[in-house]
Amino acid sequence: MIDELFRPHSHDAADSFDSALETSAKGIKAVKVSLAALMVTAILQVLVVLATGSVALLADTIHNFSDALTSIPLWIAFVIGRRVATRSYTFGYRRAEDLAGLFIVAMIALSAVIAGYESIRRIVDPVDVENLGLLVAAGIIGFLGNEAVAIYRIRVGEEIGSAALIADGHHARTDGLTSLAVVFGALGVYLGFPMADPIIGLLITVAILFVLRDAMRQVFRRLMDGVDESTTLQVESIAAAVPGVLATDSVRVRWVGHRLDASLHVVVDASLTVAEGHAVAEEVRHDLFHGVDKLDEVVVHVDPDGDHEHHETTRHHLERLGMLPRTDA
Repeated sequence: MIDELFRPHSHDAADSFDSALETSAKGIKAVKVSLAALMVTAILQVLVVLATGSVALLADTIHNFSDALTSIPLWIAFVIGRRVATRSYTFGYRRAEDLAGLFIVAMIALSAVIAGYESIRRIVDPVDVENLGLLVAAGIIGFLGNEAVAIYRIRVGEEIGSAALIADGHHARTDGLTSLAVVFGALGVYLGFPMADPIIGLLITVAILFVLRDAMRQVFRRLMDGVDESTTLQVESIAAAVPGVLATDSVRVRWVGHRLDASLHVVVDASLTVAEGHAVAEEVRHDLFHGVDKLDEVVVHVDPDGDHEHHETTRHHLERLGMLPRTDA
């Protein structure tokens, strides 16, 4: 039947579901490991803050705690995203991961506000920084802990296609670099410039704002269904290479969580039977599942070739959605 064009090929659907479960499991493992590592790093830094009174280290520690806490909504989102679709949520729950990205952005913004406030307060009301050796050690601990987490998060995020996890990885990497800034603040105090500590705290705040900007770009692009142009071109080229496909049109691709959904029109010989046209569409879907990484679902609409306008009845709807070229263009 023609409506089978819009249903997943049974074998491919099972593969996609299993692959989605596998990638979600990798994401859950990544947030568990990074949460534990960052909490240990932040707790060690808190102990040094209490001993030294360093506002630069306090700002860095606050950021590390917020970074650790961003693992929690990601964890929840990965779990929710594994739930099967229902009649109310017919596309499933994978978008939960993209919504978790909003929480990550909010936490980064909050950490910038707190770090900036504490730094300014220490400029207005200076406090002596003590135990500089411990302060330097804490900065090094912060760098090593965050860099290890950053490498792990980014690697897993790229492997499974999770923008939220990659953004959180870059967040951790910046935390590591700001931990090194704490070391420079301690050296400034040691050399007789006590204001170096809160000034470094302000520099950390600026660094957090740059992370916030990059995270917002990445997260909101996913929420707006943005993909790399190369992905769209890949879908077009693979579909066009299938025997029986005369042309492709209206190719759409979007991320939903860390998986891709795609839809497109293909033009086939008008003399083909419904069954033969369906077979071409299934071959397109099959090749796309195998050729496009992280692809979960493909919807293929079959158009017969020829001069006859096959979409006249619905053309005004399709034009409004950008699915067909306008006749008056």
